[in-house]
Amino acid sequence: MAKNFAEIAFSDAVKALQEVHGSRKAYERMEKFNVVEGLSENEISFISNRDSFYLASIGEKNFPYIQHRGGPKGFVKILDKNTIGFIDFSGNKQYVSVGNFATNNNVALIMMDYTVRARLKIFAKAEIIELKDNPELLTKLDLGDYKFHPERMMLFHIEAFDWNCPQHITQRFTVEEIQIAFEPQLQYISKLEKEVENLKNQLKDSRLN
Repeated sequence: MAKNFAEIAFSDAVKALQEVHGSRKAYERMEKFNVVEGLSENEISFISNRDSFYLASIGEKNFPYIQHRGGPKGFVKILDKNTIGFIDFSGNKQYVSVGNFATNNNVALIMMDYTVRARLKIFAKAEIIELKDNPELLTKLDLGDYKFHPERMMLFHIEAFDWNCPQHITQRFTVEEIQIAFEPQLQYISKLEKEVENLKNQLKDSRLN
């Protein structure tokens, strides 16, 4: 993967608009020097901790289709610095994304971490692999005790990626993250409640005596 994000994203029409609005020179430098050879430890860690992402594909009628994909944290596996993949679960059986891949396997992924307001954008080539065709890969992508019905495997061969600034990303937290954040306070409240109960019992005993 020797391409950079700008090479793919910045068409002639995009460049013309950048020229009009005064950002072309800055992005021109980005095109020349921001060439990344595969995922770094930063991207690998980020992807490995996601429990969902957004996937855009292109249909035969030239309309994009954006789909939310989710699973347990870490369901997207890093196979090498240029390839990520996951097991495609059985869903509503529309097969829009999978059908789109048959005629155009160019895709875009957006992965979000709302807690830290981070966003990773990825351009990739999608590949569908049937479960029976690669048992070794299925083992690598396996999710252990997670209950799901696998239908196929999806690989994404990364062409380029880029990080977005956090502007306008609203900070959000999962129930699990909130529970972890409040756990010390809950333990402290529990401790105080026990102390209050002990004091009540001591007071009651002193009155009886």
